[in-house]
Amino acid sequence: MTTITKGGNVGLPAGVRKVNVEVVWAGGPNLDATALLLTAAGKVRSDADMIFYNQPSSAEGTVRHLGKSGTRDALSVDLAAMPAAIETVAVTASADGAPFSQVGGLAVRVLDETGANELVRFDVPPAATETAFVLGELYKRNGAWKFRAVGQGWASGLAGLAGDYGITVDDEPAAAPPPPPPTQAPPRQAPPRQAPPQQAGGQSISMSKGVRLQKQLQGQPPNMVKMVQKAGISLEKKGLSEHRARVALCLDISGSMHPLYRSGKVQQLCERILGLAVQFDDDGACDVFTFGTGGYEEGPLDLKNYGGWVDGLLRRRPLEGGTNYNHAMEAVRRFYFPESGGGPRNTPRPDKLPVYVMFVTDGQTTDQNGTRNQVTWSSFEPLFWQFMALGQSTKNVIPDPAYDNAKHLNPLQPSAPPPPPQQRKGMFGRTKPAGGGLGARLAALATGDFKFLEELDDLPGRFLDNADFFSVADPASLPDGQLYDLMMNEYPGWVVQAKQKGLLPPS
Repeated sequence: MTTITKGGNVGLPAGVRKVNVEVVWAGGPNLDATALLLTAAGKVRSDADMIFYNQPSSAEGTVRHLGKSGTRDALSVDLAAMPAAIETVAVTASADGAPFSQVGGLAVRVLDETGANELVRFDVPPAATETAFVLGELYKRNGAWKFRAVGQGWASGLAGLAGDYGITVDDEPAAAPPPPPPTQAPPRQAPPRQAPPQQAGGQSISMSKGVRLQKQLQGQPPNMVKMVQKAGISLEKKGLSEHRARVALCLDISGSMHPLYRSGKVQQLCERILGLAVQFDDDGACDVFTFGTGGYEEGPLDLKNYGGWVDGLLRRRPLEGGTNYNHAMEAVRRFYFPESGGGPRNTPRPDKLPVYVMFVTDGQTTDQNGTRNQVTWSSFEPLFWQFMALGQSTKNVIPDPAYDNAKHLNPLQPSAPPPPPQQRKGMFGRTKPAGGGLGARLAALATGDFKFLEELDDLPGRFLDNADFFSVADPASLPDGQLYDLMMNEYPGWVVQAKQKGLLPPS
């Protein structure tokens, strides 16, 4: 491990392809780490080159915000996969509008990919009135990556720092509850209003949502634009027009899903989930995970790469001969809350942004106890599971072709109950129930028996109710508006509870 002082630099060990960068402090105001991807001109290419809690991945996925744990905020940097145009990754921190003179023990650490070995450390000297800092830089020289200790502060906060590097800073604050009249506002609230990154409405170093959507959807096919608009209508009906969330999609890759992949219905579903992600997440992307016998992280799905995305997935990820929800849920929790390792949790773990997970499967899990544990443990995290089963259940939904044009919308149109099983004659003339044999039971499993998912929807012993469930025989048969309304059936109520119980910031 090498310790350097302000202005110093050191080469990273040969062969290091990925690193984790941690901003750590001993006490004082809460800090937020941000990465800026810079070209040779010292500027970002676009606003997408600013990676932080509300935009947790770069466009290429080479830099990711890993999340915060106590007095540590972490980023991962894939140096080997960095775009050629990017020569520097600046690591910054902001102090929630407070001066860094109140921050104790501030340091930036560069660790190997595992996080177990510290490669470089820079202990930042005490500061004064600055409210944002460039702590250090990973930069490329002659094909090799090095780290420089910078320690440069900005009294204008993260807004001023980001603006100097080419980020578009919107002077209009993000949507938030109307502030009290000036005569009633306590003086101490003034600094946060001058430090946009931490205002209650969410990200404020951003364009207004309408302008952002217009910019992101420019050049997109009409069908994608329409899906984003319909997702927005569903959110508006639920009072979530200005809500921000990270979106994940969990896809079953068991062999029984093959017809749905082959027909293009999974690709279509991915695009529809992306429509919601564009509304919820300023980076216009959702993180995709797959599961069969194992659970896998597949990277972001966004407006630049969604065309033919499923074909690419199947080329690198063959379908598997089993279904294990537990592994997928563990991978999701480990991705968003890395300190958990995807394991047990029994105390609340708050965060600024919730995670909305669309979990799609056509079969039962082989590990029910592990899955119950994951749902229970994750109830202490700002994470909501929306389970969608492809098959029949008591919570099956009838697609309504006229749904998007209807004035009175009710997405939860349950299917008619199945007829009672017919009687059949046994080998020796005895009457037997239709479902009585082993073959019949296996057939029932093949066509979808989702009692376990129904159980998860009402699982006892959780910190709060963090799951919902519905089923549909054919995902492509659901109109866009009906699908989005189904996805927003219980989530808005969960958001309210999560705020009340301290998992999310209050409104």
